[in-house]
Amino acid sequence: MPTNSFLDFVLEQLASLGGLGCKRMFGGHGIYCGEQFFAIVYDGRLYFKTHPDTLPDYLNLHAAVFAPTEKQVLKNYREVPVDVLEDAEQLAAWARRAAKP
Repeated sequence: MPTNSFLDFVLEQLASLGGLGCKRMFGGHGIYCGEQFFAIVYDGRLYFKTHPDTLPDYLNLHAAVFAPTEKQVLKNYREVPVDVLEDAEQLAAWARRAAKP
């Protein structure tokens, strides 16, 4: 079975969260923190769930909406900026906000 090095990288970056789970979905992978589904890894990109208080951060950075097909668009999931993705501490902070109920 081939490995998904990007998924491995993301999980390594988020290791400080603890309680992470990962399942195949949407042709990619869904990431959970405990029971809370908060992220999607798809086609070499990471998308976090947004909330009214976090959405402006993504909009200010022109983060793309998760839309693997024209018919499948999840507007409340936005692509995580590369600068955030590469900084494990900042990524974990964004992930905690995404994983809140």
